[in-house]
Amino acid sequence: METPILNEHNKQEYPPMHSAEHLINGEIDRRYGCGRAFSAHIERKKSKLDYRLPKPLTDDELRSLEDYVNAAINADVDVTEEYITQQEAMSRFDMSRLPEGASDTVRVVHIGDYDQCLCAGTHVKHTSEIGHFRISSSRYHDGVQRIVFRLD
Repeated sequence: METPILNEHNKQEYPPMHSAEHLINGEIDRRYGCGRAFSAHIERKKSKLDYRLPKPLTDDELRSLEDYVNAAINADVDVTEEYITQQEAMSRFDMSRLPEGASDTVRVVHIGDYDQCLCAGTHVKHTSEIGHFRISSSRYHDGVQRIVFRLD
């Protein structure tokens, strides 16, 4: 396993966990139209994501998400990046999290055909480096679905 990397904001990141977060975030947005997580805490041992949803996800829906992420991992697709202008990005991505004063060029991370999003973080080079994805718990309260996941 890779060691964590310090990014330009001195935030420690663990590439396999961060890449897994991209996969589940993209799929939840596609399935439920809720956008990517509005709150995320990504750590080496376990991570959590919060989404605004009208109702809680069922056990079957959670298992289906888990199966989807593991299928993407097992597909061993490349994780690549491209650089585009903010102007071009506006037509493809939610720009609300882009920091004020960001450069005119932004980075897009692609995980095969599974996900693409703006990101300044560190990632694996191939999904097979992520490991086995497991949703370890979830809860729903006041319109917020929290998903906690681990990599085994």
